[in-house]
Amino acid sequence: MNKLLPVAAAIALSACTVHRQANVTDVDTTSGIVRLTYGQAMLQSATTDSYVANGTATKQCQQMGYATATPFGQPVTTCTVTSGSLCVNENVTIQYQCRGIAVTTVQSQGQAAQYW
Repeated sequence: MNKLLPVAAAIALSACTVHRQANVTDVDTTSGIVRLTYGQAMLQSATTDSYVANGTATKQCQQMGYATATPFGQPVTTCTVTSGSLCVNENVTIQYQCRGIAVTTVQSQGQAAQYW
């Protein structure tokens, strides 16, 4: 029984994977950079769905007049809450580069524009 206690404690305190939704936090229209950020608490291994994040960035790029978004650089981790020398909570920022020109066609009779 006493031998199982350290094993149970290690399992309980081990890092668990948590899915997070990345949200748009910064947009630079001139350089075409979109930054998405999600939070990660201590002892968590947060992940985000790259397909959904790319779709979110592409939607933001299209609102700025670009056609699509591609991942740009490596994720940047920033500590947001500290307790002593420990980082309790951190933000992970993913950057996307907007590319291409969104071509719209305007049709009569109130039909929606199309992106090429």
